[in-house]
Formats: sequence, C-alpha cells, structure tokens
Amino acid sequence: MLFRSNQTARRSFASAAAMLVAACAGVAQAATYTMYRDPGCGCCLAWADHMEQGEKHEIKTVDHPDMSAVKAERGVPGDLRSCHTLIADGYVIEGHVPAADVERLLAERPEGVTGLAVAGMPMGSPGMEHGAHRQAFEVIAFGPAGRSVRASYPGTSS
Repeated sequence: MLFRSNQTARRSFASAAAMLVAACAGVAQAATYTMYRDPGCGCCLAWADHMEQGEKHEIKTVDHPDMSAVKAERGVPGDLRSCHTLIADGYVIEGHVPAADVERLLAERPEGVTGLAVAGMPMGSPGMEHGAHRQAFEVIAFGPAGRSVRASYPGTSS
C-alpha cells in the first residue's frame, strides 16, 4: 500500500511540475520589441498599446532626437516613413501597422522582406483612432525583393 501512495505522490508532483513549466514557457514567449519615437509624438504610445495586446509583446520605447537617422539606418524608404519605427525580431515595422500584420510577418518570414510600413499617419489606423472615421491605408512590405501590398484596409464614407 505504501508503494502505491508513493507512486501517486510522484505522479502528482510530476503533473504539478509539468504545469509549472508550461506556465513559465508561456510567460517566456512574450517578446520584447524596441520602438524608436520622437519624444513629442503621442500617437506612438497609443500604437504601442495596440501592439501589447493580450500581453503577447512588451514594447520598449526609446525617445530619439533624430528619427530620420533611425529610419535611414534601418533602410526605410523615404516615401514609406511615418512617426515611429519598431524593431521586431530583426524586422523593421514602420508606422501604424496593425498587430495582426506584424504577427503574420513574423510567422511567415518571407524572403527578401526587411519590414512592413504604413506610410504617413492615416486616421483610423491603430494608434490613430478617431471615432468611426477611418482613412483607407495599405500595409506595404519592403526590402531587397522590392515592394508588395501585404494588406489593405478600407476607409469609411465621409
């Protein structure tokens, strides 16, 4: 009888240990990304909140006095530039790119893509919400393979 009790106790302990490891693995998967921003821009922080959805990501913000230099160093084309630049697992995310598009990029990891961009600051894009009004915008992949539209978001009628 003692043997059976010890065996049950060991199984319970092993089950508890496995659950603890699984819980810790989930926490370890939360990725930390670095966002460079102009210290005077408030929409960048709203976009960072969007990216931290469901606590899947932690965004470290770096206020930078020369955002043009950050973008040039990372290879962001001039016509695709916006107010902030995020580095996510080696990819450059420029501007108000929806979190779902960043997730898709990181899952697919297409060859020849340096990053994604939403040019400018379209009203209604993540971090630029303004009621129900939304301007149409596109998410553009850029890099050595050229450019392509990765996603299109329609605007609302005025």
